[in-house]
Amino acid sequence: MVMKVSLQLKLGQQLTMTPQLQQAIRLLQLSTLDLQQEIQEALESNPMLEVQEENEPSQNEKKEDTNETSESSDIDSTGNGLESTSTQQETTADKHESENDDWSSDTIPTDLPVDTAWDDIYPNNAPVGGAAPDDENSDFESRNSTGATLNSHLLEQLNLVTMSDRDRLIALSLIDSVNLEGYLCSSLEDQHEGLYNENDDDPVELDEIEAVLKRIQHFDPPGVCARDLPECLLLQLRQLPDVTPWLPQAKLVINHYLNLLGSRDYAQLMRRSRLKENDLKEVISLIQTLNPKPGEEIASSEAVYVVPDVIVKKTNGRWRVELNPEIAPKIRVNSNYASYIKRADSSTDNTFMKDQLQEAKWFIKSLQSRNETLLKVSSKIVAHQQGFLDYGDEAMKPLILHDIAQAVDMHESTISRVTTQKYMHTPRGIFELKYFFSSHVSTAAGGECSSTAIRAIIKKLILAENPKKPLSDSKIADVLKEQGINVARRTIAKYREAMMIPPSNERKRLV
Repeated sequence: MVMKVSLQLKLGQQLTMTPQLQQAIRLLQLSTLDLQQEIQEALESNPMLEVQEENEPSQNEKKEDTNETSESSDIDSTGNGLESTSTQQETTADKHESENDDWSSDTIPTDLPVDTAWDDIYPNNAPVGGAAPDDENSDFESRNSTGATLNSHLLEQLNLVTMSDRDRLIALSLIDSVNLEGYLCSSLEDQHEGLYNENDDDPVELDEIEAVLKRIQHFDPPGVCARDLPECLLLQLRQLPDVTPWLPQAKLVINHYLNLLGSRDYAQLMRRSRLKENDLKEVISLIQTLNPKPGEEIASSEAVYVVPDVIVKKTNGRWRVELNPEIAPKIRVNSNYASYIKRADSSTDNTFMKDQLQEAKWFIKSLQSRNETLLKVSSKIVAHQQGFLDYGDEAMKPLILHDIAQAVDMHESTISRVTTQKYMHTPRGIFELKYFFSSHVSTAAGGECSSTAIRAIIKKLILAENPKKPLSDSKIADVLKEQGINVARRTIAKYREAMMIPPSNERKRLV
């Protein structure tokens, strides 16, 4: 069989995303922190982009003082958008005006001694460690973060204790085996096996390890280096004054009846410990002051701050949706560099500047498109969930991505990108935009109830229950059924576990 090579022409159509569209989609799905990093990278790589200072007026502001510089949308009580403003600051010439100096050449003495230093005449008031305390650019977190860990905290105390080199080696081995919660994660036998060396003239004995352990257990925080929960609680009780009320009874309960206390079997606990109900309440109150995870007091963790992308507030009976102006710096095209571009010049430098100018315009347009889309989607969400803003979680309505996509005439994937890792600041708190979307459950009247509203009702019922007889999942399902909401018992259990609420047997307590 002979194969013949030939050329053929075919016509066809296909959809492809331009680089500009790809950039707009990528910026749309970025979180606030990622967007700030993306803008910073663009400013560093593209000389045509620059940051516009907050106190620097734009060209429109110079011509007309009434020109707004923020994006917002008003929604009335019926959910209709009454007005929407979206003004972008235009590219203006970069003006560098000299500011008034704190001192001038007239204040410098004309005749100074030979051995005079600059600091003798003009002392430097800035602290040695860095920027002044009121400097807006000073790193607050780096100046206030301790960076301490439980291991380093124990080692600092070990350096203050007088002990032999042999005991110090044992103490270092024990401290290395303490986990983040403050417990000794290896047995003394394992410690002995690791330290024992039969070739030594005087090998380490198990009693020595236990003696050093007792010394470390007196370190801060109380209860550290315990081998189990009862020992951790007893170590904390032993550091309390002997005159502490109900101290012997608390030690008795922890030593012998901690499992009954954990299962909340108060009847059996009172019978075995021979404590009356009022006495047991006092003992439990004392035990609840102890920390079952003492290491968490020392473990350092960086605070994670959520910056809202959208701000919602009510003014004159209308819910107003605004973009947070602090989420990203205002950028513009540097008009000085742009003026150097010559249209007829095809040199390498001129071509590079043209490409950079075009990329700068695309980037700014993509940012504007992101803001407009975010404002539009947020306004529709607020219009649909006004009941939640007015009355709380129980008034949350069912909402899915398709509903918002249909309202703003966009694809569901676009709505998903907009609502992921984007946050809305409301009078009721800061919520991710995904929070306002929830499935629904049918009601007896043929309507729909949001799963978020059901969770709020479950939480409200549990908070109002009798602590001696907490509501079971079946009982909560019956109560909801009486209200016209048909929810199965396993669904109640799923919602309860999602809210990290323990079951009824673990919620039982003495009043």
